[in-house]
Amino acid sequence: MPKLLIVYFSRTGGAEQMAKAAHEAAEGEDGCETTLKFATEAGPEDLLAADGYIFCAPENLAAIAGGMKEFFDRAYYEVLGKIEGRPYAQMICAGSDGENAMKQTARIAKGWRLKIAQEPFIICTHAQTKEDILADKTISEDELQKCRDLGAAMAAGLAMGVF
Repeated sequence: MPKLLIVYFSRTGGAEQMAKAAHEAAEGEDGCETTLKFATEAGPEDLLAADGYIFCAPENLAAIAGGMKEFFDRAYYEVLGKIEGRPYAQMICAGSDGENAMKQTARIAKGWRLKIAQEPFIICTHAQTKEDILADKTISEDELQKCRDLGAAMAAGLAMGVF
C-alpha cells in the first residue's frame, strides 16, 4: 500500500490546522496509508518510507519557518538521490505574503528531484501586528477545505498510481 507523509511545523496553530485537515481527509481515502509528523519529529527515515509528501509550514520573516527548515537541513543529504520522482505538494500559512517560503520549499523539492503533484497554495491570516502574529490562529472552514481537498487528492493519486 502506498504511503503519504505529511510533515508540518507550526508555532501558532495555523499550519497545524492545515496539516491536520489534509491528514484527516487523506486517511479517509482507501488504498493509501497516511502519516502526520511534526517537523522536529520527522527525519530521513520517514521520507524514505513514504511514496509521496505534503509539506506544510508557516512563513516567518519572509522565509520558511525555522523548524521546517531544520527538518529539511537534517534530511536533505540523507535522502538525496533516493527519493527522486516521488510526488509532493505544499501548503503555506502566512500573515501577508508566503511567496518566499513557497519558493524555498519548491527549491528544496527540486533539489531532491521530487515531482510536483498539486499546485502549492498559501493561506493568508492577515496577521500584521506583533499581537496578531504571535496569537493563536484560526483557519476558516473554507480554507481548511482546500487542505482537505489536497490531502484527499494526494492520497487518492497515490492509491491509484497516477503520480
